[in-house]
Parts: sequence; C-alpha cells; structure tokens
Amino acid sequence: MLFMLIVKASKNSEAGNLPSQELREAMSRYNEELVNAGVRVAAKGLHPSLNGIRLSFPNPGEKPVITDGPFTESKELIAGFILIDVKSREEAIEWAMRMPDPQGHGEGQIEVRQVFE
Repeated sequence: MLFMLIVKASKNSEAGNLPSQELREAMSRYNEELVNAGVRVAAKGLHPSLNGIRLSFPNPGEKPVITDGPFTESKELIAGFILIDVKSREEAIEWAMRMPDPQGHGEGQIEVRQVFE
C-alpha cells in the first residue's frame, strides 16, 4: 500500500530557511532507515510557494487561471513529502511517528494519506 507522508510548510520553510544541521542529519538518518527497510519510494523537499504557480479552474470548460506564488492566503502549504510502500495504514503511521519534527522548533506537522493505486 502506498502512503504519502506530507510535510506541512511553516513560516520558516516558506521564508526559504533551511533546517538546522542537526535536523538535516536526523532526517538523513530517518531516510536511511526507510531505505534500509525497503519502504521508501521517493522523498523530496519543495521550494517555498514564492517559486510556485497555482492553476485554478473557476469556470468549467474554460482555460485555468494562473496565479504566481507566494500563496499567502493559503492556510496549509506543503514543504515536502515522502512516499512509502508498506503493508498497512498502521505501518504507515508507525513510520510517520518515527520522523523527526520536520520543521524543528515544534512547528512540524505531517499528514499521512493513502495513494490510490
């Protein structure tokens, strides 16, 4: 079963600040554990929404409206993701629980979502 561990953005990540050296090392160790267990499919961080583009479809059948970032009006943005292939929802949650606070400073938030296959 595929699950995406979605790392939510914070003010710090949206400002383009990199995590501390300590957090980068902790995340590297976590990713190594995922790889060694054979469950990691992909893992990537995202640039701040300042560099993003959003397409909206307000009128069916018409061209989308393009909006350049940053998306300051959004309450929840994504800073990165890890895609894992595990045997159950419970195992996905277990792996998510092992992840270090992805933003540090108590700002981290992870959403676990199953991927349609």
